[in-house]
Amino acid sequence: MTVRKTGALRRNMGAALLAGTALLGGFVPAFAPQAFAAPSEVMEKGGVADLVERVSPAVVTITAAKNAPDRPVMRDMPPGFEEFLRRFGVPGLPDGQGGGNGGGGRAPQARALGSGFVFDASGYVATNRHVIADADEVTVTFQDGTERAAEIVGEDERTDLAVLKVKADKPLAALKFADSDKVRVGDVAIAVGNPFGLGGTVTAGIVSARSRAIGSGPYDDYLQLDASINRGNSGGPTFNMAGDIIGINTAIFSPNGGSVGIGFAIPSNMAKPVLETLKQNGKIDRGWLGVSLQPMTKELADSLGLPKPEGALIAGVEAKSPAEKGGLKAGDVVLSADGKPMKDTRDLARHVGMVNPGAKVDLSVWRDGKARDLKITVAQAPASPDQRIARGGAAKEEGTEVAGLKLSSLNDQWRERLQLDGDVNGVVVLDVPGDVEGLRAGDVIQSVNNTPVAKPADVSAQVSAAAKAGRKNALIQVRRGDASAFLTIPVKPV
Repeated sequence: MTVRKTGALRRNMGAALLAGTALLGGFVPAFAPQAFAAPSEVMEKGGVADLVERVSPAVVTITAAKNAPDRPVMRDMPPGFEEFLRRFGVPGLPDGQGGGNGGGGRAPQARALGSGFVFDASGYVATNRHVIADADEVTVTFQDGTERAAEIVGEDERTDLAVLKVKADKPLAALKFADSDKVRVGDVAIAVGNPFGLGGTVTAGIVSARSRAIGSGPYDDYLQLDASINRGNSGGPTFNMAGDIIGINTAIFSPNGGSVGIGFAIPSNMAKPVLETLKQNGKIDRGWLGVSLQPMTKELADSLGLPKPEGALIAGVEAKSPAEKGGLKAGDVVLSADGKPMKDTRDLARHVGMVNPGAKVDLSVWRDGKARDLKITVAQAPASPDQRIARGGAAKEEGTEVAGLKLSSLNDQWRERLQLDGDVNGVVVLDVPGDVEGLRAGDVIQSVNNTPVAKPADVSAQVSAAAKAGRKNALIQVRRGDASAFLTIPVKPV
């Protein structure tokens, strides 16, 4: 099964033209929208026709086109052959691609169809970035059939949102955002959009889950819906029963490309500030701390003395970064930011990303068994932060055994083999037992229980200390290439 964006401009020209052709063909049974048995609450109120009639004028179809490169110039053509090509097209190309019906003089276009909605009556339209990415021309079509050329005002790749602007001689029908934090699992959800290029289509269902992660990045926090969402629904709104937007439809989980009742929408509380900022500035300036984050586990929480596995674990701090200047250290666990609980790494990444560069963020961190407060001034996020983890390798050889691990002191020979700088200290892992997850030969243990180690005996002493303290696991900081992370190793009680 795969997670698919529900409307995208294809980079491959042939694939794009086939997709465009498919929009005009017959239905494929696997893609047919699923029937929905409306909840009893909706039936008792006589359906959602009044709501749909009210919101539909603000929901639009978006057509994004990318012009193909100019056709190669054919020189030394026989007399009259140029007129033949103009009238009948280039042999071997299908209609609409310069292959006949007078299409020889037209450059083919890659087209993507998606959805969107007016969120500002002066002509600002919201959609998904992947609907209009790399487009040369964007057209917005309203419910009454009116078409308007649209300007791309701004795009944000990280949240997959974009803002368009159309000229309006009078205020347009616009939609309001609901507070998605108040959305509950089981609430009715009404989706309106343009699946398969059919035009305005309404589907209904419920909110199936909140805070879903689908592997799209640090802003992974979707509402899951069972309303039928298909290709072309991307960028369209999902409403609550008051007619306010709770989410923007973005992706589907599907084994066959069609709806199986699992769709994902960007929550309105995430989308609204991004759209407003794009409208004003055309881009998003994100805050940056300069840390690498690691999810919390039960074993890590136990080794850190935390009562429950929540918070964002700081796996590494970049040199000269805002985090280092503000006193944040590897091994700290961020419990809250500006008074808001940080349940996991996504919470912290989203929160800091929405802080304006130059502003301060108040962090509550767990360090050495107690909470402490830090105030850090965030900086502008780099355009392409490097989050690669270099892989180290090591041959198995004799070493000191500690907690089932075979360890060796880090000497100049190991530094050369592992391509480490001279200022890197720690203990090299030579072999790892099967019950230790995440650790591998070639890793360098730099600290145990947040205490630096330089030889296997140091590791042994800290493991023994963790056992005497009644902990099931010892916390180790591991360096692998240029990256670091925290792992745990099991200890035996004393």
